[in-house]
Amino acid sequence: MNSKHIALSVSFSVLALSNSALATELVYTPVNPTFGGSPLNGAWLLNRAQAQNDHDDPDAIDRSSFTGTTALERFSSQLESRLLSQLLTNIDGGNTGSLSTESFLIDFVDVDGALNVQITDKLTGETSVIEVNGLNTN
Repeated sequence: MNSKHIALSVSFSVLALSNSALATELVYTPVNPTFGGSPLNGAWLLNRAQAQNDHDDPDAIDRSSFTGTTALERFSSQLESRLLSQLLTNIDGGNTGSLSTESFLIDFVDVDGALNVQITDKLTGETSVIEVNGLNTN
């Protein structure tokens, strides 16, 4: 039995030595794209860095304080937009008009082919006038 143990030990030794002959050289491959790594690693590295960042920007806007618009606010905004569009369409036919919103008073006037839009801020009383020439090309 002693010869069987010796033969088995020799065969394991030969097998172990043959595996070491198959080993290859270790080659360093960078991960960071800045140093020659794959560009596909950039997003992963950025996400890892941001996950570890525990510093808060003092100038950042607190987005938790924002709330979405209600259905009534969206409807009012769309209605104001539609009415302004209709007033501008009517100006082309020589019709004038005005629109009063919560914050502004808007007057549309056609003066000899020039469109005058007078916008008055209800809170401050400031007035802006926009003139567009060449309204009627008749």
